[in-house]
Amino acid sequence: MTSRFVDALLAGRVPIIMELKRQDADGRSLMGERTIQQLVGEYTAAGAPCLSVVTGRWFGGDDAMLEEAAGLTDLPLLKKDFITREKQIVAAKEMGASAILLTARILPKLAFQHLIELALHHELTPFVEIADPDELDTVVHAEDCIVAVNNKDIRTQERERGDIDVSRSLLEATIATGTPCPVSASAITDPEVAAGLLAVGFKGLLIGTGLLLADSIQGWVDRFEQARAALGVGSR
Repeated sequence: MTSRFVDALLAGRVPIIMELKRQDADGRSLMGERTIQQLVGEYTAAGAPCLSVVTGRWFGGDDAMLEEAAGLTDLPLLKKDFITREKQIVAAKEMGASAILLTARILPKLAFQHLIELALHHELTPFVEIADPDELDTVVHAEDCIVAVNNKDIRTQERERGDIDVSRSLLEATIATGTPCPVSASAITDPEVAAGLLAVGFKGLLIGTGLLLADSIQGWVDRFEQARAALGVGSR
């Protein structure tokens, strides 16, 4: 399946899925006084090829966030929520999503695989989130999915700091699934660390809190680009 989301991320000058997220798992505000419109504008100016919209209640989200973002930008959008039923997939597409989050850790194997197939049937890119080698073994149709390594533990509602080494340890196995776009997600706050993840072989990153708490989104991205250049990982 041709994926607008994957194509945009792979072709993007800044291969970061930049995230709209109201609060962290502890309830700390991440957007402050900024509106969705302001953040979409800042992310677009900083070179985001696609956006993630966290609609899950754990993080203060709702579906209206996705609908508003879809009305403000033509960038491909990922709906991040706990999707367990086909009607949620259909609704996500109607709201303007190009991709949906499917989390291996919270779904039985057969249900997880069925939801991947349903997402593809409805022409949405499965953004498949895994956190250990056993979960990688459950991914089907990986060639049509983004396979993302979550550096935090969803079982603790992502309250811990996270561990970037999870991504590094699972990169080879993630590539072996056949996904065109292995992604490292969560706990990426340092631009130099982000650049290093691309240098070792990830094709994209998903960053929310690190960007939202930065003094300047553009400043964070500038540091990221400088770190990439220093590592010999050029812009696309």
